[in-house]
Amino acid sequence: MIHVLYENPAWLPPLAAALEARGLAWNARDVSEGHFPVEGDIPEGVWVNRMSPSAHTRGHGGGIHFTREWLGVLEERGARVINGSTSFALEVSKVRQHAALHAMGILTPTTVAVVGRHRLLDAAREMATPLITKHNQGGKGLGVRLFRELGAFEAYVAGGEFEEPMDGVTLLQQYVEPPSHSITRVEIVGGRFLFAMRSATDGGFQLCPSDACQVGEAFCPVGESPTSKFAPEPMSPDDPLIRAYLEFSRRHRIDVAGIEFVTGADGRRYTYDINMNTNYNSAVERAAGVDGMGAIAALCEQALAARSVAA
Repeated sequence: MIHVLYENPAWLPPLAAALEARGLAWNARDVSEGHFPVEGDIPEGVWVNRMSPSAHTRGHGGGIHFTREWLGVLEERGARVINGSTSFALEVSKVRQHAALHAMGILTPTTVAVVGRHRLLDAAREMATPLITKHNQGGKGLGVRLFRELGAFEAYVAGGEFEEPMDGVTLLQQYVEPPSHSITRVEIVGGRFLFAMRSATDGGFQLCPSDACQVGEAFCPVGESPTSKFAPEPMSPDDPLIRAYLEFSRRHRIDVAGIEFVTGADGRRYTYDINMNTNYNSAVERAAGVDGMGAIAALCEQALAARSVAA
């Protein structure tokens, strides 16, 4: 049995279809709220973590903590969890992402973590402009704003449009401006490079590629073709950055990820975000000749078979 932990039902159908296409029995377990036994047996099978760091924007903020605890219990009891507690700790903390990437020698933009709204100006004065803000626990481009000069940033911090982050941590980050007006997202499943996707940045920073994005979410690609905002990006599995991402995923037990980088005017590639609860754009998949959810379903099948052999 495949047990899918989720909080957003809009993201379930593609994975459900992929699991059913392989004849895999599965059930959905809503972790936006609920209860679970801390002692006792757990159902046999493979568990898939699909909790999103942006769950609080849908009123499910408590589900993030609920999921963290449930993952810990599952792993203590020997369950196989796809994107378990180690990867989830990175999913909900861009600070940890940045530190982990930096530790592996993967280039990242200069970043400062700030707690306390009144501390933001002091931190910003020590950085060069332009800079961007973002929320430590993000998703959907939460809290991401660009400031080309300090005066605009001061007005934002003092004004009514300031967005308080869910966990109280705001990041100030060097803005790497891409001459191509695009960023690249690399999709990895089961330790394998699946494909890369280019996303145009002209519309803003909320670059959700999923078909399930809601029309009300700014800059969401509903109804767009892969040649407009999103398109396949040719990259080789032998690219040094791809190899670094695969090793990073192995070290941090990341089964499924979308890792984003931007190429600056200096020609260097800066990695700035990791999304473990990845969704896919069907138009880009067709153009690239890949099936993202199919690959995740195949990983579930392999994990289930491995447990059967071990038993």
